[in-house]
This record gives sequence, structure tokens and C-alpha cells, in this order.
Amino acid sequence: MTDEALRTPTLLEAAQVSKAWPFEEARKLLKRYPDGKPDGSPVLFETGYGPSGLPHIGTFQEVLRTTLVRRAYETLSGGAPTRLVAFSDDMDGLRKVPDNIENKGLLAAYLGHPLTRIPDPFGKYESFAHHNNAMLREFLDQFGFDYEFVSASDRYNSGQFDDALRGVLRNWQAIMDIMLPTLREERRQTYSPVLPVSPKTHQVLQVPVEVVDAEAGIVRFDDHGEMVESCILGGNAKLQWKVDWAMRWVALGVDYEMCGKDLTDSVRESGKIARALGGRPPEGMIYELFLDENGEKISKSKGNGLTIDQWLTYGSEESLGFYLFRDPKSAKSLHVGIIPRAVDEYWQFREKLPTQPVEQQLGNPVWHLLRANGYHGGDGDKLPVTYGLLLNLVGVLGAKATREQVWSYLGNYVENADPAAHPQLDKLVTNALAYNRDFVAPTLVRRKPEGNEALALAALDEELAATSDDATAEELQNLVYAIGKDPHYDFEALRDWFKCLYETLLGSPQGPRMGSFIALYGIANTRKLIAEALG
Repeated sequence: MTDEALRTPTLLEAAQVSKAWPFEEARKLLKRYPDGKPDGSPVLFETGYGPSGLPHIGTFQEVLRTTLVRRAYETLSGGAPTRLVAFSDDMDGLRKVPDNIENKGLLAAYLGHPLTRIPDPFGKYESFAHHNNAMLREFLDQFGFDYEFVSASDRYNSGQFDDALRGVLRNWQAIMDIMLPTLREERRQTYSPVLPVSPKTHQVLQVPVEVVDAEAGIVRFDDHGEMVESCILGGNAKLQWKVDWAMRWVALGVDYEMCGKDLTDSVRESGKIARALGGRPPEGMIYELFLDENGEKISKSKGNGLTIDQWLTYGSEESLGFYLFRDPKSAKSLHVGIIPRAVDEYWQFREKLPTQPVEQQLGNPVWHLLRANGYHGGDGDKLPVTYGLLLNLVGVLGAKATREQVWSYLGNYVENADPAAHPQLDKLVTNALAYNRDFVAPTLVRRKPEGNEALALAALDEELAATSDDATAEELQNLVYAIGKDPHYDFEALRDWFKCLYETLLGSPQGPRMGSFIALYGIANTRKLIAEALG
């Protein structure tokens, strides 16, 4: 990294003991390479991607989290060189036709074929894998990630994996001894570390294989009823998943790779295979998986997750990074309801950052996010209006509210209320309009006030009528407090008064500081809301 501020003695001392998970992960690598690799080559971080489908939020989180560890290691090591490889397993055979594409019949005719040897159903690229790889690169470039793209097919077809494949053949029995005990009896009968490509059908075959000549890469197998001998080098075979992962670690020299909890067994067995091949498994973290709003595991086939496009429709890129940063080893709910809080919490942490001592900064998610790719700041470290308050404003304006209308109200509250002067806030205005349109407006119900609530609202209206339009949010908040505390209105607690305000004026069980809302919405408009509630 070129930022000298990241290499100060004070920061380095704090980083060495920081409990922030990127530093904890980076310290695993630091034990391996305290000052970088002895030969001066970059420490290699890897993320894997299966191009049988389009990139998704899981792809983003893995590249982001790996980047955070990469940056933490650079800090701890004093700027040792690093690389991040985004590896596409595009030599894999197509197992099933994805649900979310057109022209499914075209793909159905190529089941079992390597993904880079299947026509692109979208008609844009050389193959289906080339299409999805292009989408992956576009996706990662959108967020400014610093990475190198590597294709499995390119490595297999060019012969760059040939030496590693010979290593698999040389260590055949050791690999079988690792894998066979992990398989069911039926699977043991057909298992092979190598998946040859059929010379007849060009499919990736799941058949038993016998090594004939390891150095020449010759194996024997049943190709649709005929025993054949074939060379597996130069793209004529790929490896089974766990063997392939281990081979890749050894061939590329991968030093760090994280993965989801569902690959726990794969990490263990691939690590053993890597050692059998004479290599060393990378360091890594096993993270928890995402859950939907019902606590069920997210499945692409079920479609019960949240796409990255959906998040960016209703929230900011920074808020997504913030949400993914926290507690990676705990299961996370992933649904639209979590977005508003994530947006506001991101800005709360960002506002704290400049005033925190260095040891607290290193525990602040925003410190890490601002040093990852794609997060280079915006219009300052404080958002003049919270996203929650924006949603309340848009909620009372209705489903047909416009950006211009929202900004006209922001003029009551925000200094220099010009979208050009507040680009981050302007993006959130667009997000809030979409969130309100799709999730708030269809369900918005304002209840009628009851008994003492109506009296308190009438008193609030009377106080507002006598209040200057220039009153500050704090002054308005104190006015609201005074009514809620007045024993004449018989509220057991202030929260009951605020619950009344939220449900009768905003149509929501929760809401903002009412002083801030009144200042934003305007005294006259708030009085109209009260009149509607009392009417």
C-alpha cells in the first residue's frame, strides 16, 4: 500500500494486538511470512467462483472479506507485496441447467460438457463460461476490486497445470487413501481423482480411472462402453473438486483463501491432499452462511435470498460492505428489512472514526472498508439526515413522492440543500423512494388516536402553532418531550407517547426523533398530519 499513514509505529503496534477479525486473520499469515515471502514474490490471496451461474452477493462478500484481510496483512507486514486472484472453475462440467436463463434447451444438449465448451445461450460470447466470467469481471470492476482473473480452462488447456496433474497421478494412491474413507460405499466404486474428457462425446466423465504412465499423463478408463487409453494433459481432463482445489493451491502457490461453512469438510480433505502433493495448504477462515427472514438457509434454487441488485436498489454499497464486515463467523439474515439499519449504522461508525484513538479505529468497520477497493469516501464523514428519517419523510409524502419533492423538504433541515453538494444523501433519497414504493407504502396504515392520545396530539398542535418556523430540532424535541411527561395526558412512559406519534402520524410502529422529523417536514405540514389524525 502507498499510504504511509498506514505504517506508523503507533498504528502498527495497535494492529498487532487488534481483535478486529481482518487483523486476526492477517496474523495467521504474518506467522508464515513476517516480512512477505523470502523470494520477494507477492503473498497470494485467492477467491473461487463457479461460473455455472451469475455472480451474486456471496461472490461480493468473499472478495470483499478477502480484500480486508489482504489490506490488514499489508499493514502488519509493513507493505509486503500481495496479489488477489479471482479463480473461475470454468473447466467444470455442466451439472444442470440454471433456472434464471433463457434458451434452456441449448444448454440441456450440453450437460456434462466443460462450461467453456458450451455455446453462450445469450449469444454474446465464445461460451457460456466466457459469458459468466465476463459478468464476474464486470461485477468485481463495478466495486473497484484490485484482482487478477484466472480461468481454470486456460490453465488446463495451455498445459500450465500439466506438472500438477502429473503430481496427482504420481500420488494417486495417497489421494485415494484420503478420499475413499469419506465416501459412501457406492461412490467408492466409481470414484476417481481425475475426470477425463471423453474423446467421443467431449463430456467430463465420472468413471473409475487407472493410471498407466504418470509422467506421460496416460490413463485408462471406460468411455461409453469402450476401454480407452488417453492423455489427460493439455485440457483433456479436470480434477474432482477437492483434488482440484488442493492442486490449485499447490500449483498457484495460494497462501490465503476463505470459504463458507458448507465447505468445512472440503477444506480438511483438500488440505491433506495438498500436503500429499508436496505443498502447504493456505491459511483461511470458514465463515457462516446467510439465512432468509425466516431463519432458513438461503438457496439460489429456492430464490429465497437477496440479490446484490436488490440491496443497491434500497441501500448503499457502503452499507452492504458494513453489514458483511461484522461477525463473519455468525449466521446472518439477508433480507430487505435489514437494509435501513445497516445504512444508518454505517454512517454512525463513519462519523465516529475521525475522533477515535487508533486502537478504536482499527476495530471500526469503516476503517477497514475505506481501505478496501471501491470505498474512497464521498461528501464527508457525516450524513446530514439519517436514512431512517428519510424513510419517514418519504412515507408521509406517499408512494408518488419524487426526488425533487424530497429535496424541497430537505431544504428545511440541511444546509446548502443541493443534491450536487450532498451526493451520498442524494443516492439515499433515490434508495428511500424505492424502499417506500415497494415495502412501506403498500402496507402503511395510520391508526386513530385514542382517549388521552387525542388530547396530547391537540396539545402538540397548539404548541406548534405558537412555535417559530425557525425552531431547531432540539427545541422541537423538548416541546414534544414536555407533552409526553405532562401527567395530565396520563402516559405511563415516554415511549407510549412516541409510539402514539409514530402510529398515528407516520403509520409505523417505530420512528425518528420527532423533533428532527418536525424540523424536516415543517411545522405547518406536521400540523396538517395532526389534523388528519384527529379528524
